[in-house]
Amino acid sequence: MRLTCAIVDDEPFALELLESYARKTPFLELKGKYSSAVEALGCLCEQAVDVLFLDIQMPGLNGMEFSKMLDGRTRVVFTTAFSQYAVEGYRANALDYLLKPVSYPDFLEAARKALQWFELLGQAAQPGGGPECIYVKSGYKLLQVVTRDILYIEGLKDYVKIHVEGQPRPILSLMSLKALEEMLPASAFLRVHRSFIVRKDKIRVVDRNRIVFGGAYVPVGDSYKQAFLDYIGQRSL
Repeated sequence: MRLTCAIVDDEPFALELLESYARKTPFLELKGKYSSAVEALGCLCEQAVDVLFLDIQMPGLNGMEFSKMLDGRTRVVFTTAFSQYAVEGYRANALDYLLKPVSYPDFLEAARKALQWFELLGQAAQPGGGPECIYVKSGYKLLQVVTRDILYIEGLKDYVKIHVEGQPRPILSLMSLKALEEMLPASAFLRVHRSFIVRKDKIRVVDRNRIVFGGAYVPVGDSYKQAFLDYIGQRSL
């Protein structure tokens, strides 16, 4: 699988360095490089790429602002010299965050994460398909989570808590609930609240618009109630 990519950075040295990294990564196809978000605006909004390596601090239009204008399919990897932007980057559903000066191993890790993301999406799009496992960052570790063992997922602002069957404590990861939802097959998971996603075949008890998982109760939000009732109704006697 090959991914199309582009680079936006107002620093000439950083732009050239990232270009050299992209060109020597076998599964990346560089479609363009731009010295400002304004310059990239017309090209990338008309012809979306899979992955965009995007600087944050730029004059006129910064990276955070530009990321909100992109096609929803484009995954963003932010690059910056300032670590305080990390959490804000995850709020913007960034796939990864690279601190300058960017080394090739760090660049390659981010690119591989993007590759895995699109491979998972491809599996989920197949009839009856869906990834058997996903990998999430928790602290300094990359943890494998078997999707069939997930009970439910809870969104907590900048973090998610993945509750896994048979594990005493949930897995905590710095990412958005929306980003994780895109990785999971819709055939197996259902959004029931702005802060909760549940695995459909783990729904065993429903008590007054709440799904019961042992001692935990997951609420069903008003905006998601009809889809939930339709799912339950199709399987009720």
